[in-house]
Amino acid sequence: MTTKPDPILDQLPALRRYALALSRDEGEADDLVQEALLRGHENRRSFRAGGNLRGWLFSILRNVFLDRNRSRRAERKREEAVAAYAPDVIEAPQDHALRLAQLRQAFMILPDDQREALLLVAIEGLTYSEVAALAGVPVGTLMSRVGRARARLREFEEGGARPRPLKLVGGRDAAGK
Repeated sequence: MTTKPDPILDQLPALRRYALALSRDEGEADDLVQEALLRGHENRRSFRAGGNLRGWLFSILRNVFLDRNRSRRAERKREEAVAAYAPDVIEAPQDHALRLAQLRQAFMILPDDQREALLLVAIEGLTYSEVAALAGVPVGTLMSRVGRARARLREFEEGGARPRPLKLVGGRDAAGK
């Protein structure tokens, strides 16, 4: 029993060599051959009976290679255009988290009356008169507390005074010191 040779299978080594010569990469050459065969199958009606099968497949393979190169160039241009608009330096988000933690620490070590006043006015959005009534102090005193708290935090932000760690007076911390 003799089997009829497959004309396309006979062309595979030559197609692979041509693809490898074009792409200079074995993996890409295999992809080119596969895509060329797929395109050839999809357009098999355009092949003239008795025509040069190798030449027809080479032509398809070359077009696949050129299409890929055009696609890569276009992709590269798009990436370069996007990169041109991107900032050169992006601050690391952990810097913001660290800065926020430091600011929180500075806020937490404010004297109680200043921290309370600043929290109620700046964060909770109460009016000075509401907070003054709540704390049982004159509005001027409350405004002074908020002003001093803001000044301390501003000083901390400008790199001036660093918040001092809490000190235990006459007590023991968790380590028993």
